[in-house]
Amino acid sequence: MAEIKVPELAESITEGTIAQWLKKKGDQVEKGEYIVELETDKVNVEIISDYDGVLTELLAEEGDTVKVGEAIAIVGEQGSAANDQPTAEAGRVNESPDEPAKHENGSVEEQTSGNNTAVDQSSNEATSERIIASPAARKLAREKGIDLSQVASQDPLGRVRKQDVESYSPEQNNAQKPAGEKAAAPKAASAVKADDDNRVERIKMSRRRQTIANRLVEVQQTAAMLTTFNEVDMTAVMELRKKWKDRFYEENDVRLGFMSFFTKAVVAALKKTPYLNAEIQGDEIVLKKFYDIGVAVAADEGLVVPVIRDADRKNFAEIENDINELAEKARTNKLSLKDLQGGSFTITNGGVFGSLLSTPIINGPQVGILGMHTIQLRPVAIDKERMENRPMMYIALSYDHRIVDGKEAVTFLKRIKELMEDPESLLLQG
Repeated sequence: MAEIKVPELAESITEGTIAQWLKKKGDQVEKGEYIVELETDKVNVEIISDYDGVLTELLAEEGDTVKVGEAIAIVGEQGSAANDQPTAEAGRVNESPDEPAKHENGSVEEQTSGNNTAVDQSSNEATSERIIASPAARKLAREKGIDLSQVASQDPLGRVRKQDVESYSPEQNNAQKPAGEKAAAPKAASAVKADDDNRVERIKMSRRRQTIANRLVEVQQTAAMLTTFNEVDMTAVMELRKKWKDRFYEENDVRLGFMSFFTKAVVAALKKTPYLNAEIQGDEIVLKKFYDIGVAVAADEGLVVPVIRDADRKNFAEIENDINELAEKARTNKLSLKDLQGGSFTITNGGVFGSLLSTPIINGPQVGILGMHTIQLRPVAIDKERMENRPMMYIALSYDHRIVDGKEAVTFLKRIKELMEDPESLLLQG
């Protein structure tokens, strides 16, 4: 007998939630085989078995919170599950598990209610058979108390997707059942109606959403956060993109976006104002000599901030490739802990959702975050006599006033503005 324990995940992660068991009690498992998916504060991870044998006991259920080092399952020896199988009685031979037992004279034995062990076992196995579903669908079903086996899939391969769970209703499910058959009772709901007329719904917060909420409140309580603003004329960047976008795509197989320009501008501005590329540890200021830039991404399960490593050493194409890969990982829930750790500064782009202006919250323990916003045509004074409509973007810098003064914050934003309005100068930045 051996225990499967929650392994060390990362320095900042001490517990997680059982998202789904990939193996069920009685299943044969091999060393190195995935047996359970664990939802942590940042990403979902799959835990492997360190032993060969039979999964004899599950010590935690889906939805339970477990800590690092805690035993969650027990693996027995290879033959441990043998006692669970029905044995043939004297004078009878089972030709196959699916065939009825026969007497020596060939007659088929009638099954009675007092001897239905094999039927119960096969029924339980069929009921507990793993449903193929996306992690987002499993989370939503768990939050709403929906049995995934009752959800009809629109996927040609039978995979239950998030939209299938969203469109599920017990009434539709009952209508599809044969006459006289009772609908299966839903699981204990974590989302319940507060009154009969369905005006209120309670939904349990996911672990990631709870973590986001706690950290945002913690930052506001511990940091002296302040926001300053500026605006950027995006005319030059847009013209440069229009001129080079086709050739850029042909040579690099990736599209040239605004984010690579802003990432390069941020690196250049951080070099000029190093206290924005730092953090506070006790009574010390830790100045970082690297430029790992986090890019906030809105995923179905909540906001995540994957990191572009060594952004100062990468060209525009490499940065665009990194952004695309990290965004795709976020959308498909495939980000690893390594993708999310160690950022020194963060960029968030509310403009993709139409935000005109905002005050972003610092991604602690960092001390600065740049907010991009939507591009709007606005009248701009060219000189005393001329006005032109220009594509303008408001940018915002939230910073920790404990170590960053207003002069540095304004200098940072001014530098971003200068570089974005003269984007060719970004080519000179190391």
